[in-house]
Amino acid sequence: MQEQHLSDFDFELPPELIAQYPLENRTASRLLHITKDVIEDCTFTDIEGFLHEGDLLVANNTKVIKARLLGRKATGGNVEALIERVTGERTAISMVRASKSPKPGTVLYFEADGIEEPVMVTGRQGQFFELEFERPVLDVLEAFGRVPLPPYITHAAQKSDESRYQTVYARYPGAVAAPTAGLHFTEDLLGRLAAKGVDIEYVTLHVGAGTFQPVRVENLSEHQMHSEWFNMPEDVAARINRAKAEGRRVIAVGTTSLRTIESAADAVGHVAAGARDTSLFIMPDYRFRIIDALITNFHLPKSTLVMLVSALAGRERILEAYRHAVEEKYRFFSYGDACFIENARLAG
Repeated sequence: MQEQHLSDFDFELPPELIAQYPLENRTASRLLHITKDVIEDCTFTDIEGFLHEGDLLVANNTKVIKARLLGRKATGGNVEALIERVTGERTAISMVRASKSPKPGTVLYFEADGIEEPVMVTGRQGQFFELEFERPVLDVLEAFGRVPLPPYITHAAQKSDESRYQTVYARYPGAVAAPTAGLHFTEDLLGRLAAKGVDIEYVTLHVGAGTFQPVRVENLSEHQMHSEWFNMPEDVAARINRAKAEGRRVIAVGTTSLRTIESAADAVGHVAAGARDTSLFIMPDYRFRIIDALITNFHLPKSTLVMLVSALAGRERILEAYRHAVEEKYRFFSYGDACFIENARLAG
């Protein structure tokens, strides 16, 4: 494989194009249609025309947890935790920001509405701290946590973010970032697609905070992708395999759904059911085993997600499409506009 460089995936993005708030109507976003032949300006509801009877649409039904906790150490110093992964009913691993890194045995006190919840630091896993709670983690997060908005959104999480930074089909709690391509869908739109004959299935991948970590190496072969937990249900795996056998398209809603499907597929394109971790790093030269098209938002310069969409459509094509999006003032990132990208190797 040809050596690939981080700088090859850079582009100019004016800060004012980073969407800070969602549109009032989920389906009101713009949609950029990208194929090997076309870069076409559309609206998100035009997706109904791009999806056909028999297509299999696969979305990620993870649910964002209130993963950001604010509080203090026993000594009085401020502390902030961002839960990375819930590892057991009363345990989790977390990033912790404090004046001094807490040692095992340290008790942190997280606060909300004048009430405090003690949580003990029990160990360390690299950059993450192991935490032990006195009651179920998800209960504590619901009561004391805040929505973990991405670092490029500058306002503090508001009550409205609790619903808008969540897909309408979110079901299984565990993500610390939303699968944002799904934010554009409403129950009404999903109903119209189903009535048209589009099959809709769901997988689960709990998005981790590592999705926002920058790539720090120029030679991409040296990059270590963060690991995330996913589940491919047995019935969904069977329906994906049947769709491919029948020559029907499999279309991912978001990069997390895409990574789940491709991680579950073997070298001959058979998808296996099961729950496990994936650290699949998709960049140009990757040969897709299953995916025919992708619905996704616009991604950060030099991010692994720009590399992923470049693998699907071609690096030059993606950079051309992103330049067009900047010129046309599309809204970028989590609360921004969307793309519909067709696999360049399959088109035509």
